[in-house]
Parts: sequence; C-alpha cells; structure tokens
Amino acid sequence: MTPWDWIALTVFAVCWLFYEPVLHSVSHRSGAIKRDMEVVRLAWMRALVRREQRMVDSQLMGHAINSASFFGSANLILIAAVAGALFTDKSAFPDVSGLGIQVSHERLELKLALVVLCLARGLLDFIWSIRQQNYTLALIGAAPHGGGAEAMAYAEAAADVLNPALTAFSRGVRGYYFALAAAAWLYGAEWLAIAAVSATALLIWRQSKSPSAQGIRKARALLEAGKPERSRNNSPEAEF
Repeated sequence: MTPWDWIALTVFAVCWLFYEPVLHSVSHRSGAIKRDMEVVRLAWMRALVRREQRMVDSQLMGHAINSASFFGSANLILIAAVAGALFTDKSAFPDVSGLGIQVSHERLELKLALVVLCLARGLLDFIWSIRQQNYTLALIGAAPHGGGAEAMAYAEAAADVLNPALTAFSRGVRGYYFALAAAAWLYGAEWLAIAAVSATALLIWRQSKSPSAQGIRKARALLEAGKPERSRNNSPEAEF
C-alpha cells in the first residue's frame, strides 16, 4: 500500500460514512427527497386509514418488496462473483493485464475485498428493508378505518415503520454506487478518490437538485398547503 492508496482510502471512507450527515445538512438548507418523502409517506398512511379498500396500498407495498428482493438477489450474485475471484487459488487467478490493471495478486485481493465489503453492506440493508416492509404490510392489514385522532396516530406509527424500511432500501442501492467507486481502485489510487467524490456528488445532486427532487418538493408543498397537520417532522432516517 502506497501513501496515495491510504489517502484515497481515507477519501473513500469519508464519502461513504459521512454521506448521510452531509445530506441531512443539505436537506435542512435547500430541501431533499429524503425530507420531502417523509411528508408524502405520512400523507399516504393517513389516506390509507380513511379508505376501506386497501388493495392499492397492498399492491404498492408488494411492488416495493419485489424491488428490494430483486436488488438483493442481484447483490448476492455479484458478491458470489467477486468473492469467487477473491478466493480463487493464486495459480488459477485470472490474468487481468488485458484490462489495463497492473497490480500484484495481494493488492488485487485487497481491492476486490473493498468491493465485496460495499456489496455485503448493501445486501444486509436490502434484507432489513424487506423485513421492515413486511412489518408495514401487517400494519396496513390491521389499520383501523376512520379519520379520528386514534386513526391518525396509527397512521403516524405505520409511517414510522415504513420510512426506515425504505431508508434501508436506499442504503442498499447506494451500496452499488460505492461498489463501483471501489472497483475504480483497480486502476489506481487517484481513480478511487475521484470515483468516491463523484459518486457522492451525484447522489447529493439527485437528492436535492434533480427534476425528480423538484417535483417531489412541489408535491410536498401541495400536501402541506392542503393539510397543515401533515407537515410532521419525521425521523431523519427516511429516504427513498
């Protein structure tokens, strides 16, 4: 490991570990999907308890669970592929010089291990997301009907389960971004640092300045204008 490798790894670790605190700060200043979706999901749960038929709500949750299952399965396949290369015998290790990668076997193993670490973290997030979404399905099935204070309190409790579930999903998806950044390390320390900073900047832009972020921000404003009580300040953990 050269000094440049250690510097690049530090940049990567800072971007990976401090992304959420930075996004939390950005969302307070200029707004972000992270915050706006809290209001939208709470409005969803409050609308749910007001209607007798919850078939659409169950279908929406089923779609979210299927998405998490798909990403989780793809993640597991990628982990198996990278781990297979990581733990293969040195004598049978594939020649990667044709890809422009000139590193020793030991350093290549270390770089692939970082990719596996990012993917493994993402897999755990997808698994936790699926479990929490199943909890939300149970809450939807048990939801009372009505617009009274008790029903509204139940809706808030359901939103408090749904928000972390989709937060875990977002973290799993984010793992792909940082796994790609980790893979850039194969081409050199400078590429790892550039890829990590670029991935973080792209994620923050999509959360705060993208057309989707602006559209969701407008929807939140309309919800809050129509129903002031919906502008509840939920946990900062929610993100989708």
